[in-house]
Amino acid sequence: MGEVKMEEMSLPALFELARKIYYAASDSSVDQEQLKNGIDLLRRCDEMVSKLGLFSSNETIDDVSTTNLKYILVPFYLGELTEKLAKEDRIEILKMSGVQFKEFISICEALELVPKEEIESSKTGSTDLAAARAKKIARFKRQKAAEAKLQEIKERKERRGRSLRASALSTPIEAGEEDLLDDDGEEREAWLTSISLAICKAFDLLDMLKKEEEILVAVKEQSSQAGNDDFAREVLDERTQKAEMWHKTVASRAPFLKPSQPIACATFAQDVIEGRAKASQVHEHKHQPLIFGPATLIGGKLTSERERVAAQVFQPGYRLPTMSIEEAGLREMEIMNKWQERNTKLMEEANSSWHKDRNRRENDDDDDGDDDEAQEKARAWDDWKDDHPRGAGNKKLTPCG
Repeated sequence: MGEVKMEEMSLPALFELARKIYYAASDSSVDQEQLKNGIDLLRRCDEMVSKLGLFSSNETIDDVSTTNLKYILVPFYLGELTEKLAKEDRIEILKMSGVQFKEFISICEALELVPKEEIESSKTGSTDLAAARAKKIARFKRQKAAEAKLQEIKERKERRGRSLRASALSTPIEAGEEDLLDDDGEEREAWLTSISLAICKAFDLLDMLKKEEEILVAVKEQSSQAGNDDFAREVLDERTQKAEMWHKTVASRAPFLKPSQPIACATFAQDVIEGRAKASQVHEHKHQPLIFGPATLIGGKLTSERERVAAQVFQPGYRLPTMSIEEAGLREMEIMNKWQERNTKLMEEANSSWHKDRNRRENDDDDDGDDDEAQEKARAWDDWKDDHPRGAGNKKLTPCG
């Protein structure tokens, strides 16, 4: 497959083609050219998954849609196909394969798919033989349970397919309706079981790769001690390869541990997944106003008032936003700046000498007015007391009255 043709394929098509090569390599011997082709396809899938931001470190498995579950297996498939490559430097192949398996396990651990006992044992690194044996037995049981569950789902789908074909003889089914009859819950269960089975295999393969690498390193050291003149060069090459492998590991984990900026427009992201657009295309992520209605109306321009009213029949029952969060923040900042400028101006006027003199004159006028009113009120009270002596009007109530 040429590079240009691979760039034009959609993510589901790339994954399905790579998955066929993976199962062909698992069942029988596959030539190295086909293995390299499958590895290129899976690397392209990994790049598209990272670009689209399908998985995030702050999500759980419940947040991942059923259609995106299968892409969790991309690094696992890539690790298995890489391990089957035939190359002179076998140690490099083992390290590259181990990096892919570790990346797959880290993604599953972030999505809370890895069993707790596996996480604890990998962190502690205990050398107890009894604990290691118990861990392998528990892993073997989980692997067998996952294989049995996948076989049960497969037989269930085959029985449903036979019943559908039998019923189609009496009630024909239109083309494309077979997929609608499949249960989404069954598909999600199948992919989750496949991921659980891949986790068990990944831990076993990591142990196997580690032991094989130790054996090859020991053989290499013995051959170098036997009088190999290129020992210094091999040591330098090995250190260089370790540094390169470390950088590759960091680069491969970086898109997941610190997710890249996801595509903001969900419609454009779906177009990229289904192959109608490319992630490298320039796209302005502007939220256009939503108009719900018949396709004949919203597909073209609304040329008349009748079409506009008809298109607004199916509008949502809530008010749609008229501005983005950034625009609202900028407007609020503008209001706040104007308010602060007004307060600053008022404070300057209050502290000015003209304002102080004006307040002093007003206070003096108010004090003079208050004194005149108090004097008038006191004179009126004296006049009233002169006209009404104390006890006047109550003489009839006294005994001598």
